[in-house]
Amino acid sequence: MMQNKIKDIKALALDVDGTMTDGSIYISEHGEAMKRFDVKDGLGISLLVNAGIAVAVITGRKSQIVLERARELKISEVVQGAAKKGQAMEELAARQGISVEEIAYIGDDLNDLPALAVAGCSFCPADAVEEVKEKCHIVLKHNGGFGAVREAAEIILKAQGKYEDVVQKAYRLRQ
Repeated sequence: MMQNKIKDIKALALDVDGTMTDGSIYISEHGEAMKRFDVKDGLGISLLVNAGIAVAVITGRKSQIVLERARELKISEVVQGAAKKGQAMEELAARQGISVEEIAYIGDDLNDLPALAVAGCSFCPADAVEEVKEKCHIVLKHNGGFGAVREAAEIILKAQGKYEDVVQKAYRLRQ
């Protein structure tokens, strides 16, 4: 049953802190905030984009860092300051011209529960809070900021039979 849901996924929405990052926020003595992103997660996002699967960010915080990372990875939509992530998912679906059931979501904490509840397929990192793990379709093996996004990307691409093709195309582009 879950395999069929994954085959229908047309977009992946991501939480940032605790999912794309390890949840740490570094603040310098000058007040500059920094976040750490995993390059393997970035490649997973690029593979999804190259396979024609839209990628979006839905985050409760606002950060120029997130906008820069999204731009680098060609993430199609960034929703910052989302107090109601379930509603943000429904609005994302409308803008993309798809149903909310065709969107997968990855989140790790209590504020992600509304988005996880409406997603067609819900993922969480291995280090998500217990309440999230109980509600997700798939608990990933990797922690947030340490390969969880890449793992979910590969699950989606492999279920849709796109993984080998998109990897081969990406590899040929680099030769």
